[in-house]
Amino acid sequence: MPGLTRWLRTGMLLAAWAVCGSTLAQSSPNVPQGAMLPKDSVDAATFRGGLVYANYCVTCHGINADGNGRAARLYNPKPANLRMSDKNDAYLGLMIRKGGAALGRSEFMPTWEAELTNEQITDLVAYLRSINATKR
Repeated sequence: MPGLTRWLRTGMLLAAWAVCGSTLAQSSPNVPQGAMLPKDSVDAATFRGGLVYANYCVTCHGINADGNGRAARLYNPKPANLRMSDKNDAYLGLMIRKGGAALGRSEFMPTWEAELTNEQITDLVAYLRSINATKR
């Protein structure tokens, strides 16, 4: 049965991804209903960045990106509230690549440049920009 379980899990993941993708496409005014997002669109980058965030950032920064993730209580200073960040895209990308210590910030913010591709980092920055309340 392990093969069946893996097949069902993969099928559910693909179905969820398809639903999220079609919902995102439907919410965009310039994308025909039911169309896939172009790979180079801001909406596609934002969607992919949300997936990167969910896999790498949510434990510390939290589901709401407010710095209140499950692991936040372990750190002093606690993780940044990414919704209220006043940093520009270049700084965010550098922080993700090099980590906090390299920029004189928290030593607990790890460096992700060996783990994430340039595209994933760019997508993550697009996602962070999309959820930012300051809209710089």
